[in-house]
Amino acid sequence: MRFDLVTLMPAMFAALTKEGVVARAIGRRLAEIELWNPRDYTKDVHRTVDDRPYGGGPGMVMKYQPLQQAIESALKASPGARVIYLSPQGVRFDQQRAKAVAESGQPLLLIAGRYEGVDERVIDRYVDEEWSIGDYVMSGGELAAMVVLDAVIRLIPGALGDADSAQQDSFMDGLLDCPHYTRPDEIDGMTVPSVLQGGNHDVIRCWRLQQALKRTLERRPDLLRSRKLSAEEEKLLAEIIAASGDAEQTQEQ
Repeated sequence: MRFDLVTLMPAMFAALTKEGVVARAIGRRLAEIELWNPRDYTKDVHRTVDDRPYGGGPGMVMKYQPLQQAIESALKASPGARVIYLSPQGVRFDQQRAKAVAESGQPLLLIAGRYEGVDERVIDRYVDEEWSIGDYVMSGGELAAMVVLDAVIRLIPGALGDADSAQQDSFMDGLLDCPHYTRPDEIDGMTVPSVLQGGNHDVIRCWRLQQALKRTLERRPDLLRSRKLSAEEEKLLAEIIAASGDAEQTQEQ
């Protein structure tokens, strides 16, 4: 799958492309990432990519012409790419969106803005959709672009060493992940739950599902409200809620 990025900070992406899952996916030719710097398309000696905003106000705005040519060059190299502008004004990027992008295989062109943003005419002409990774403001879209890249590329078949790893991650089925443990079985008086050491895979599966439901209820109940539960999940959730109520009554007594 191909990814193109329009960015004024191409060196930042070395942290993503030289280490970890994304680097391995690139090495296996499962993913291809190309960087396009608008400064390379400027026409003045200072390589100017920003200017004062019309109407006044603080900060600077990324100019249309360098962005336009960078985007046009990227689209020429990757025809049919879906153009995404990383913006706090965009729709929320989540696991289901990452999964849909990975399954589509459609090339993705990400635009990382800087300063106060980009000339709105760039968005009007080229951008298919704006994505946000959260309700906060950062210095630029590069970190958001890296989040999107990592979330999508790890879902490409073959990118992870274990094919089941991605399917068991938090949010993949609408729940938070269950707790995980490794050896040794006791550390500073803390032990691994006996159910995980028993070898009964069906019991272990049920325990993990119960723990995922419990964590989601405690930490992200909004996820449960928007998710259709199976009969097994409804039964386990009812048991969790009942046990929680009993515990609260015991504490009160």
